[in-house]
Amino acid sequence: MTTAPTEHRAKIAEARNVLGEVIARARFGGEATILVNRGKDAAVIVGPEFYEQAKADAAVLRQLRAYADEKQAAGDASGRQIARTVSEALAIAERDARSSD
Repeated sequence: MTTAPTEHRAKIAEARNVLGEVIARARFGGEATILVNRGKDAAVIVGPEFYEQAKADAAVLRQLRAYADEKQAAGDASGRQIARTVSEALAIAERDARSSD
């Protein structure tokens, strides 16, 4: 099991004052900084490797969703079963991702 990366929280104005440090933590330490505006999460600064992996993961999820939709539209029983299985797996992955936040 992998350990969760370190996350920091900072108000935008505070992060602005130490922007070089925030960027260094993201770039070299793999540590995210959540920027907070008026008590609410506004943005996240992450390193380029994390960002590229997140983009790739999102692309795979979009492809799986399109595959499930295609199988559902096919109309045959096996296609609907495949669509149901893929859709359930995606729902579980989304739920797990939300609960790990």
